[in-house]
Amino acid sequence: MDIRKLQRVIVNALEDVKAQDIKIFNTSKQTALFERVIVATANSNRQTRALGHHVFMEVKENGGDAVGIEGLETGEWVLVDCGSAIVHIMQPALRAYYNLEELWGGHPVRMKLLEDENKEDSE
Repeated sequence: MDIRKLQRVIVNALEDVKAQDIKIFNTSKQTALFERVIVATANSNRQTRALGHHVFMEVKENGGDAVGIEGLETGEWVLVDCGSAIVHIMQPALRAYYNLEELWGGHPVRMKLLEDENKEDSE
């Protein structure tokens, strides 16, 4: 699956379950293992697990390479391996503590998110 299509499927899945503060980073110059890191915030263990499961299933249903999912046991930080993209779904305290944006954030990807479209509509 094309990386742009994959990231759109992932972001749509995250937005379906109301993930917050979705950030996408191009990591192709930093590692050969994957092209994108996507970070999102969830407000509870239940939402974190639901987001991880939904992303995994949506990628699979759309023909993507959903390799694995980790962290469903505790639900504080769920990682979904989608082959060319890695998705981190974290609760706010963990996201602030680990600050993955600093690690991977050298090349943010601009992508119109549903929340951005809603802001424009209300202005």
